[in-house]
Amino acid sequence: MSESTHNTQTLVLGGGCFWCTESVYKNVKGVTDVESGYSNGQETAPTYEMVCTGRTGCNEVVKLEYDPAQISTREILEIFFVIHDPTTLNRQGNDTGTQYRSGIYFTSPEQQQTAQTLIDELTQDDAFGAPIVTELLPLANYFPAEEYHQDFFERNPNQGYCMAVAAPKVAKFRKTFARLAK
Repeated sequence: MSESTHNTQTLVLGGGCFWCTESVYKNVKGVTDVESGYSNGQETAPTYEMVCTGRTGCNEVVKLEYDPAQISTREILEIFFVIHDPTTLNRQGNDTGTQYRSGIYFTSPEQQQTAQTLIDELTQDDAFGAPIVTELLPLANYFPAEEYHQDFFERNPNQGYCMAVAAPKVAKFRKTFARLAK
């Protein structure tokens, strides 16, 4: 294990349902912790039920702790843009509402610059055939999700949503980014 694990960075991503996003990043080398939560809304201590109303402004997110000596911010974001659709506003697949918006919530100016550069490159290359609507903002009002949401895919691999939505995202990650898989 790397000796630089005390030099971890934090980046928070909203890519639709946090179960799906969490299930992918738990398999990424260099990501030392993944926690499902809520962020960038008006509520500072929301519950899942509150967030589902769409009135809190909170996004379902995953908070990633990672070792930049093992994986770069850019690599984390490249994975992010492969495992969700950054062109649908407030929606991922059948999940709709502001809590499912695409978002990158940075904790340093370097992360912001890396994300903006990647978004600019993807836009210039017309990588998705539609405009990228991912919001790029400083992390605000992060709050961990309830315990039953943590490690959900790991604990419930045969649950219908996990089999239909999360498992294919994990498979896509493993195929596309095999070199970064644990």
